[in-house]
Amino acid sequence: MTEATTTTDATEATATADATTATGTTDAAIHHTALGDGTPIVLIHGYTVDHRVLLPLEPVFADRPGWQRLYLDLPGHGGSPRLPGPTSASALAEAVFGWIDARVGGRPFAVVGQSFGGQLARAVTARYGEQVLGSALLVPVVRWGADRALPEETVVERDEDFLAGLPAADSEVFRYVMARHTKASWEGFERFIRPGRQAHDQAAAAELEADFLLPHWPEHRAPRHRGPHLLVTTRQDALVGWRDQLALLDHYPRMAATVLDGVGHNPQVETADAVRALVGDWLDRLDRSGG
Repeated sequence: MTEATTTTDATEATATADATTATGTTDAAIHHTALGDGTPIVLIHGYTVDHRVLLPLEPVFADRPGWQRLYLDLPGHGGSPRLPGPTSASALAEAVFGWIDARVGGRPFAVVGQSFGGQLARAVTARYGEQVLGSALLVPVVRWGADRALPEETVVERDEDFLAGLPAADSEVFRYVMARHTKASWEGFERFIRPGRQAHDQAAAAELEADFLLPHWPEHRAPRHRGPHLLVTTRQDALVGWRDQLALLDHYPRMAATVLDGVGHNPQVETADAVRALVGDWLDRLDRSGG
């Protein structure tokens, strides 16, 4: 294990970042950033970004002590090396399971998942059952490819003069994952999304894109989970949509669901205050459940 002290520009707080070698078939080294102390919350980012995409949630914890936030960099993302073997949704899920076994052990914990990380968070809940206090799923992957139900309109505001000045490579991704193509949205993209885009392993990402879904919905092979859960989707999400995710409500009897308007695939960046309020309510429900 290697350790380093880093400062996150999202919180101006000192974090301990280390790489834990997870046991199991993947033998994956997963880098994580730990903030705070208390009951663990494992936060899992999406495809070709890194833990920084979830750092806008940090202010939620300012007046909610007693939570240790464990922000992962999935293998092949951020500070984590790629898997020694092929990268797939199943392989990454096994790597996360191994990391949880090594780092969290038998303690109760909560999980947050964003986009592809939402699919993994669902798998974590199914795997660990009542050890999981609850989950917050932000625009989670449910279906992929032609099976997705995607909205027809995905842009609500566009500043053409500003867009014209962006680098071509960044502009394409920015337009795809954000609903407001403005300078304000770009500042969030540049701070929390772009760094992970620049750091990911492109070969591993290509492998994952070809094997992006778990073989089965995690919920179909586990009992209904009765802890507090949160689902956040957006009307203008061009990547995963919002309709498919509503089917998750049948599997989580205590899941609160919100469909935000005027926001794209990164609501925790594009409309941070609204998402923080929702996550704060979810955390309070976890507290009342004994978390």
